[in-house]
Amino acid sequence: MKACLLTGSNLGNREALLEQAKEHIVKCIGEIVAVSAIYETEPWGFNADTTFLNQALLIETTLSPIALLKQCLDTEEALGRVRACGAERYSSRNIDIDILFYEDVVCETPELTLPHPRLHLRKFALEPLAEVAPEWRHPVLGLFADEMMGMKKSCIFAENKF
Repeated sequence: MKACLLTGSNLGNREALLEQAKEHIVKCIGEIVAVSAIYETEPWGFNADTTFLNQALLIETTLSPIALLKQCLDTEEALGRVRACGAERYSSRNIDIDILFYEDVVCETPELTLPHPRLHLRKFALEPLAEVAPEWRHPVLGLFADEMMGMKKSCIFAENKF
């Protein structure tokens, strides 16, 4: 199954952490079939002194969506990410791995929402996504990544919910 992951880092040796995440993904998740350029972006949803590096990875995996999420979280932990109880929703981090999509699966559970629920609002995710999966169409919004980037915020985007 094809899925797209977005890796990000704004602490430590950001480039090395993105590379280590790719190595861990190949070892534990599946084959990387396309890699975007690395984008330097401002933090989204919070203020920080350092910018993020973000990169999209199109992967082939045999893992289920929930198993993929678990492996992404395990990879973050293996690379030193600590999630403190009661921590702010958005904060600086040495590594972050989000599942942008998993094929055309649409789901909303307490653990996982697919496609990523804020994908359409995040240029830092849409630009690299358009690079690695230009043919992928959002199964709820019916738009390609480049179309979502070009959209002005309308009521469908302002609600931040499908």
